Amino acid sequence: MDLQRNLIEDDRGIGELLRSSKRIAVLGMKTEAQSNQAAFYVPAFLQRAGAEIIPVPVYYPDARQILGVQVHRDLATVPGPIDIVDVFRRPADIPQHVEALTRLGPRAVWFQSGIRNDDAARALANAGILVVQDRCLMVEWRRHVGG
Repeated sequence: MDLQRNLIEDDRGIGELLRSSKRIAVLGMKTEAQSNQAAFYVPAFLQRAGAEIIPVPVYYPDARQILGVQVHRDLATVPGPIDIVDVFRRPADIPQHVEALTRLGPRAVWFQSGIRNDDAARALANAGILVVQDRCLMVEWRRHVGG
């Protein structure tokens, strides 16, 4: 497996990934009460743009639904194939999720703007998962898909 091919950093690779992605799990998603934070308004935009959003909040134990969709408490309970796991976690918190992400086996893991963890990215890429780091999924979706 070519590790570098799985670490997507170019516009062509990002565009191809996004145009072929419909189902997005959001790790670290916020609730409507935090609607001014990117971990809520980015997935809300994606849902309006036609993506299926699966909320996986890390906090907010009382939340049962976000954006009208059932909440999953951890990645292990997310059913079916996932195109992208959009990660809203601090870089230092990402390693604790690598095993669950690898087990889930999404096509791609996307670390939002300001989030970069090269060791985790390499581990995921070595497992055959595409990885994008330090980019806003909403901005890139608008550039490559529209909405």
